[in-house]
Amino acid sequence: MVKGGRRFSFSALVVTGDKNGKVGIGLGKANEVADAIRKGGENSRAVMAKVSLSGNTIPHEVYSVYDGARVILRPASKGTGLIAGKTVRAVLESVGLHDVLSKSLGSNNAANVAKATLQALQSCKTRDDIRELRGQDPIAVPAAARGE
Repeated sequence: MVKGGRRFSFSALVVTGDKNGKVGIGLGKANEVADAIRKGGENSRAVMAKVSLSGNTIPHEVYSVYDGARVILRPASKGTGLIAGKTVRAVLESVGLHDVLSKSLGSNNAANVAKATLQALQSCKTRDDIRELRGQDPIAVPAAARGE
């Protein structure tokens, strides 16, 4: 409160992604809505991270906790679509995923749910990612097994 009344402040949670495996989440705060959105966008682009994808879905089921928010992500078969709430859906769409089942538990705080979703996506690893971390050569998958 100030002498003339209330002093308003706005915060904007912005999710940025290239729809090809990179995503970032930024929180911007300012006295004007446009400035808050701009700051959030700048923050989210600055912290974009690479996510391992398995086609249009994730490689395996994953459970993540961030503060009070809990998120479960499960891979889904082709054509299932994104079955997710508002916040989780925004993050998954910006990464470029099309077939994922999700459940958000605990907190409804959008910032914490988005961070839990991002944390879950970052913990997903494909077989090749794990072999690379261990210093091994990637497995050569025959064309017939890839469906080509």
